[in-house]
Amino acid sequence: MPQHRTVSRRAVAAWALYDAATQPVFTLLATFVFAPFFVSRLMDDPAEGQALWGVAAGTAGLIVGLATPPLGAIADRTGGRKLWIAGFSLLIVLGASALWFAVPGSAYAVPIALGGFVVATVGAECATAFTNAMMPTLAPPERIGRLSGLGWATGYVGGLIALAIALLLFSADPEDGLTLAGIAPILGLDPATSEGDRAAGPFSALWYLVFAAPLFLFTPDVTAGSPRGAVTAGLRDLWRTLKSLRRSPDLALFLAAHMLYVDGLTALFAFGGIYGAGALGWGPIETGVFGVLVIVSGIVGSLVGGWLDDRVGPERVVAWSLGLLTAAAVAIASIDRARILFVVPVTPPVPDDALFSSAPERLFIGLALVLGAASGPLQASSRSLLVRLAPKEKLTQAFGLFALSGKVTSFLGPFAVAAVTALTDSQRVGVSVLIAFFLGGAALLGAVRVPDARD
Repeated sequence: MPQHRTVSRRAVAAWALYDAATQPVFTLLATFVFAPFFVSRLMDDPAEGQALWGVAAGTAGLIVGLATPPLGAIADRTGGRKLWIAGFSLLIVLGASALWFAVPGSAYAVPIALGGFVVATVGAECATAFTNAMMPTLAPPERIGRLSGLGWATGYVGGLIALAIALLLFSADPEDGLTLAGIAPILGLDPATSEGDRAAGPFSALWYLVFAAPLFLFTPDVTAGSPRGAVTAGLRDLWRTLKSLRRSPDLALFLAAHMLYVDGLTALFAFGGIYGAGALGWGPIETGVFGVLVIVSGIVGSLVGGWLDDRVGPERVVAWSLGLLTAAAVAIASIDRARILFVVPVTPPVPDDALFSSAPERLFIGLALVLGAASGPLQASSRSLLVRLAPKEKLTQAFGLFALSGKVTSFLGPFAVAAVTALTDSQRVGVSVLIAFFLGGAALLGAVRVPDARD
């Protein structure tokens, strides 16, 4: 595995831009624009729509979890990563572009929407496993944390800008046909057929092509070797790597911890907007602002977390982030329309009142800032912590296992919230189950022995 060599700032910036290139797949398609459109416009029953979307997201996660470890093993054998990234880029562009054809009322709208989402998500997640594995060639060990934080922060900026463009110019309120800026959608997009929401697909594809191009042009790749026998040898290497986890208890513990706390984080974000809508009566404007605030705080958190990562170590940054997320989950569970902190009575939100005018809403927005500020460093420092723990010659495989640990049980958090909510008929109690995911991840992380960066 080639070690770090001096590279230009342009090469590093191009690598960081790749996180921004893929971000609309998660921000626009999976969370704030296309997913709500699917549930509210393509499906007659929102509950059924949410269930189908969950199945699609789980299917994408399972494909990514199963595919990235063997593909990473093969890539470690052949050396080059850009060819793999290019292949998955095709999936991103095709999958996202297909969403334009999910026209409400058409016979194939639902399968097109679900299929396009799955294809684009698989492409984005798999490609990211290969760009992650490029980090040790771009920065020395003592600066990996800042590099990872820079990538996450750049991704958050990209997601914020893309979301703002979509909400202000494309996506229209179904009631009055106007965007968040109070104007008709640009380019003559027809609100009656939700062309603004559907345009999030091709817009994400175009965005990806523009911001992924610098990686291919300016970021150096390791020299690709002969593909002859790489598949068989790579899979054999992967099997040995999986068996070797018994001899690498720290890496195995970290992957188990990552599996738990990422499940909790994924569910917390997935249910954050739902909780706001159900418990506080939020509409699309409030939910959109909630998303923007989470992203902005994530940008700041990623940059600060990267700086702390190189000074105190990624394991401490991850532990501190988990502490903040646990506290935020407890506080979220304490909020409903008439109470905060479980027992303090407050005036409930009033329909058509000023934005976030009630105490529960203001507290929830404050917690959104905590969520964003903690989630950025958690994910960025998890990435740099893996670089310290994994064998350098098998780093792409390790990032494949990293993706597997973050995806293979991604259904557990949402399922746990749904099951507890159904059993208790309480959104608050349902969300509180995520506290166990964060505490369990923190407990496993505490047992991991992390080598010094200089080693």
